[in-house]
Amino acid sequence: MQLYTGVGDKGMTKLVGGGKVSKDSDRVWAYGTIDELNTFIGLTVTEMAEESDIRQELIQLQHCLFDLGTDLANPELNQQNMRFNEKYVNWIEKRIDAYQDEPPAITRFILPGGSKASALLQICRTITRRAERQIVSLNWSTQIPPKLLIFVNRLSDYFYALARVANYRSNTPEIFYEHGNQVFH
Repeated sequence: MQLYTGVGDKGMTKLVGGGKVSKDSDRVWAYGTIDELNTFIGLTVTEMAEESDIRQELIQLQHCLFDLGTDLANPELNQQNMRFNEKYVNWIEKRIDAYQDEPPAITRFILPGGSKASALLQICRTITRRAERQIVSLNWSTQIPPKLLIFVNRLSDYFYALARVANYRSNTPEIFYEHGNQVFH
């Protein structure tokens, strides 16, 4: 498979279905950021032990995000032709619930970091937040199925909970934001 055409793309890219849009369109920003997130998840996976349950979960999530990115690249996307499986919304909520109860409860903000895996998961969290903003922007001009928006919104919470678990399981202390007061009750 040849990776380039030799003629240049003049700042345009093809979408699912063959249409073309500018590489700086809301749609390309949205699915491009999901691709970036997927890449950082791949880097995070390299920090996980081969037999880790979290490692396997993140690889499964990468498949899910590939489907989600494909859907965002489809200008004809609707509830019927979505590749993203809506079961992932329930799955991600259950994972958040399980992970949030594993480390001790906190009442203050923490600084991103600690272990390398936790720091990478915090990067995934912030990329997810950016992707969410870009999908919301895209949703102003085209109808995105609500389950996609719900999933991406929950996904950042998932990465936050998982980052705390990574520190907890590696016995790495979390650093509390020193200028913060109690914010969680």
